Amino acid sequence: METRFTILLVELAVLIAVQCGVMIGLYMAFKKSSDKMLSLADDIHRRTTPMLDAASEMVQNTRPQVELIVSNLASTSETLKSQAENLNETVNDIVDRARLHVVRADELVSRTMDKVENTTEMVQHTVISPVRQLAGIMQGVTMGINVLFGKRGQRSRGNGHGSAVPGDEMFI
Repeated sequence: METRFTILLVELAVLIAVQCGVMIGLYMAFKKSSDKMLSLADDIHRRTTPMLDAASEMVQNTRPQVELIVSNLASTSETLKSQAENLNETVNDIVDRARLHVVRADELVSRTMDKVENTTEMVQHTVISPVRQLAGIMQGVTMGINVLFGKRGQRSRGNGHGSAVPGDEMFI
C-alpha cells in the first residue's frame, strides 16, 4: 500500500509539474500578447494624438465661424418666413381682387346681354313691325293703283310664290 501511495504521490508531482509548465506557457503567451497590445496601443496613440490635437484645434478655431453661420441661418430663416407670410397675404389679396373683378365683369356682361335683348325687342316692336305694316299698306296701295289703271294680269311680286295672282284676290 505504501508503494501505491508513493506512485500516487509521484503521479501527483508529475501532474503538478506539467500543470506548472502549462501555466508558465500560458503566462508567457499572455505576456507576449500583452506586450504586442501595449506596443500597438502606443503606436495608435502616437499616430492619433496629432490628429486629435489638430481636430481639436480646428474645432476651436472654427467654432466662432460655425456659431456665426448658425446665427445667420436662423436670421435668414426668420426673414424667409416673414417674406413668405407677406407673399401669402399679397397673393390672397390679389386672388380676392381678381374674384371681385370677375364677379363685376360677369354682372356687366349679364346687364349688357339683358340690354341687348331689350333693345332687340324694342327695335322689333317699334321699327320692324311698323315697317312691315307700312310695306303692307304700300303693297295694298300699289295693287289698288294697278287695279284702277287696269294692270290685272301681271304677276304679283309680293307673294313670294312667283305665280300670277289677280289683283282682286289680294283684297279679300
